[in-house]
Amino acid sequence: MANIVLEGVTKVYGQDILAVDNIDLEVREGEFMVLLGPSGCGKSTTLRMIAGLEEVTSGNLKINGEIVNDVDPADRDLAVVFQNYALYPHMTVERNLAFGLKLRKTPQEVIDRRIRDTTAMLGIDDLLDRRPSELSGGQQQRVALGRALVRDPEAFLLDEPLSNLDAKLRAAMRTELIKIHRMLGKTVVHVTHDQVEAMTMGERICIMREGRIIQVGPPLDVYRHPADSFVAGFLASPPMNLLKGKLAGHHGVNEVDFSAISMPVPRHRRAPLRRHAGSEVVVGIRPEDVHTEEPAEGVHHRVDITVVAVEVLGPEVILVADLGSGQEISVRQGPTFHAVAGARIPLYIDLEQIHFFEAESGLAILHGGASGPVRPELGSYLKEGGPEAPA
Repeated sequence: MANIVLEGVTKVYGQDILAVDNIDLEVREGEFMVLLGPSGCGKSTTLRMIAGLEEVTSGNLKINGEIVNDVDPADRDLAVVFQNYALYPHMTVERNLAFGLKLRKTPQEVIDRRIRDTTAMLGIDDLLDRRPSELSGGQQQRVALGRALVRDPEAFLLDEPLSNLDAKLRAAMRTELIKIHRMLGKTVVHVTHDQVEAMTMGERICIMREGRIIQVGPPLDVYRHPADSFVAGFLASPPMNLLKGKLAGHHGVNEVDFSAISMPVPRHRRAPLRRHAGSEVVVGIRPEDVHTEEPAEGVHHRVDITVVAVEVLGPEVILVADLGSGQEISVRQGPTFHAVAGARIPLYIDLEQIHFFEAESGLAILHGGASGPVRPELGSYLKEGGPEAPA
């Protein structure tokens, strides 16, 4: 198992294309770490630097305590699974699986044993005589994964390996990868832009944006305590509702004014928000924290809205509602919910679950009054002064 550490790692292409900006990250031995972010955020470049396929412009990359900036990829004992699978089209599945081992002059009996064990694990032992062109996308993905597994490397680097699969097969392969990780206990770095993959597979997730690390932590911690409005709006589908408002009140802060409507601020949140009195803020509300009927427990605020759309997804329904002044809110409802576009209905917002973010920086305003991450682990990778304001 590999311990992978990035210390101030930067990647610049040409003279001025900054792909990865001075990042610090540790992937622990045996950990399943997910690098998550939108296209162009630097996650694949980071993975390729770990693999040795891209040079590190500055900073140190360590594997098991050894600086490997100048170590050849073949000598890092890492296996990479690419998005396009990168199988040799003229070779059979068996030869694809054996190729890397033969280059390392592995004894034939060891090659045969590893191929036999790996193909049985992945359920592809009946495909050994076929070529990639004769395989489905899912079968090719399993062969690509098998080629990495037979090597028995220190760590696996997965670059969006599920993105070319259909939704059903992608869900099945998520489960398979989790099982394989638990079985082997090897370090895994998995790159994806899919929030579902990140939430279901990662022991920790690292959210990146514009070449920088914004937040690192266990998936549920990041979901519940986003460090800024970018993370809040990126994670989950539908994402957190982000509403522009202004903190107001006669003595301190006791409500948020959204122009068309206002919402009271819970008493225990007023003192921390006092230094932001009169300021523009972004209020975050998760779709599951809004109800069409007032719950018996908790503190809820009623707002009357206009139904914009109702998206029926089968196990759930997403209500899109107009709050006025051009701001809309998504609400997660059960499968039996029904409403007609244009209808006026009440919504009940759970005031205990709302989040506040600075309008300019996007940083979370915490219960203690500070801005930034909730716990040290979640924010240990935030730069001094916080991330750039979301676009």
